[in-house]
Amino acid sequence: MDGGDYTNAKYITIKALENGVTIIGLTRGKDTKFHHTEKLDKGEVLITQFTEHASAIKIRGKAEIFTEYGELKSGDF
Repeated sequence: MDGGDYTNAKYITIKALENGVTIIGLTRGKDTKFHHTEKLDKGEVLITQFTEHASAIKIRGKAEIFTEYGELKSGDF
């Protein structure tokens, strides 16, 4: 991290339901760009946080997503 205070930043949890789920972090600012990419295999979990640099997350593949607002699934079911 860059030393910012993210104690009140929003977290989401992503659980892969298949191998090769891709999570892509997107930047804030005038132009949206790819910031960071992670690849998860079935059963792996990623806990991620929105920061002053990351404003969106794109998920490719089947995954469960848990947020403070509820749960949803990505991919075709």
